[in-house]
Amino acid sequence: MAPDPLRSKIMRTFKLHGLSLRSEGSTYLQSLLREADTSEADEALSRIIDVLSNLNLPSPVVDKTTLESAVSECNDDVQPENSDKMFNVVDVFQTPRFKYNYERKKLLPDTAPKSLFGCAADKARITKDRYWLIMQRTQRHDLFTPPVPGAISQSNKFVLQTVEQVLGQQGEHKHTIVLAMLVQIEEGKYFLEDSSSHMLCDLSAAKFHVGMFTEYTFVLAEGSYDDVNSVFRVTGVGLPPPEPPKITRNYFGNTNFFGGPSPTCVSSVQVLRDIEREKQDVMFVFVSDVWLDQQTVLNKLKTMFTGYSKHPPFAFVFFGNFVSGQSHKNTVSKMKAGFKALADMLSSYPTLCSDSYFLFVPGPQDPGPGPVLPRPPLPASIVEPVTKKLARAKMCSNPARVQYCSQEIVLFRENLINKMCRHCIKFPQRSEELHVHLAKTLLSQGHLAPLPLHAMPVYWSHDHALRLYPIPDVLVIADKYDAFSVSATDCLMFNPGSFPKSNFSFKVYLPAQRKIENCEIAT
Repeated sequence: MAPDPLRSKIMRTFKLHGLSLRSEGSTYLQSLLREADTSEADEALSRIIDVLSNLNLPSPVVDKTTLESAVSECNDDVQPENSDKMFNVVDVFQTPRFKYNYERKKLLPDTAPKSLFGCAADKARITKDRYWLIMQRTQRHDLFTPPVPGAISQSNKFVLQTVEQVLGQQGEHKHTIVLAMLVQIEEGKYFLEDSSSHMLCDLSAAKFHVGMFTEYTFVLAEGSYDDVNSVFRVTGVGLPPPEPPKITRNYFGNTNFFGGPSPTCVSSVQVLRDIEREKQDVMFVFVSDVWLDQQTVLNKLKTMFTGYSKHPPFAFVFFGNFVSGQSHKNTVSKMKAGFKALADMLSSYPTLCSDSYFLFVPGPQDPGPGPVLPRPPLPASIVEPVTKKLARAKMCSNPARVQYCSQEIVLFRENLINKMCRHCIKFPQRSEELHVHLAKTLLSQGHLAPLPLHAMPVYWSHDHALRLYPIPDVLVIADKYDAFSVSATDCLMFNPGSFPKSNFSFKVYLPAQRKIENCEIAT
């Protein structure tokens, strides 16, 4: 009797992914896929494998019970009108944490306990985890993959070395490339440090490429090692190449690294992609520095609400600071009064209250536990007037993660350009705008805070909440710097600018078209 082709396909697919299927499981799958055509069967098997890869199976042998659980998750498709699946605001303190396993070449769930008050091991893990995430994708880049035997041209290939390998070489080796972190181990002297060792470097003749290079930045340093003076003489400094999210997911599968209720990354869910494409009129409105203690700002917000009242946006995203000036003893009372005024104003716009989401992201000067990132949402006692009035009000952390249909959106309120420029080893070349340097740096480092901890403190156990890996679809950096928008590595990054300081301008994002519109309220 000839073997059943469907059974053979099922067993072969599982075997290719390192799994073994018991006979009752194979029979169960055959009964489900018997009526499906080839493309539908392939898609269904791919989704089942993706779900199984997220279950942390105790062994590669899959029984029928486990398979039924995976199929049940796959069948939990998104319904077109189910807004809980279409839109989610992710608590960054609950985002999944993954750690790169060098031996298995996989990102595995990190189950170590998380605490706001981490131990010394948590602090050491920050730079180590960042290093391996950047190293593994850099090694996978076309420039650094081993040359293919018999290839026509291999002139554009480079060999990536560790610091330990460079120190072990005898004589002078030119054009050595090292991926390492720039750090001052001794005052006034810069070192290149990776997981293997560290070495003194001379940057006096180095050419710095596009990017913002500060301490704790991971760089690709090209140069030669001077045995006599025990120094690595750097001729060129660049950023590691970022990796498009499609390549990342092709390598690691459709695991949900972003967070949220979906067992797999939302970009892989066809139903969500269809809904996103159908809803051409959906828009997000982004406004930064919403100073609720300024009557002029409240008046402009009223004008905005009046303009949108007939066609409510899907969401308004308001960034702090929510009070003008520096934080002082009257800040809390001013904020309470400001949020009450906002709630009273919105009472006149019932369509906005019922149809639009309102997201509030705290700013650096807003009340909270301090400047350490990530910041929790605004205190409930301050925003109570708004949360009582608006059923769809969402108090977000800073940074915040938002999932809309198949898109992953990161929101961050921080004056990053100013901080990065202040701590740069060499000020960026003016051949590019500062926001271009910033975009390249953040995507290359795969992190929202590529600065020393004394310049931008981070809760050690929650550093993963600031990662940008895989790269999100949209990155909103609400900065007091001039508004900008830039697209790089399949990521749309923009800054709405300061609302009161930029003639009351703001940004509107159209997800279906992946397009940014510049808007301004006329004076």
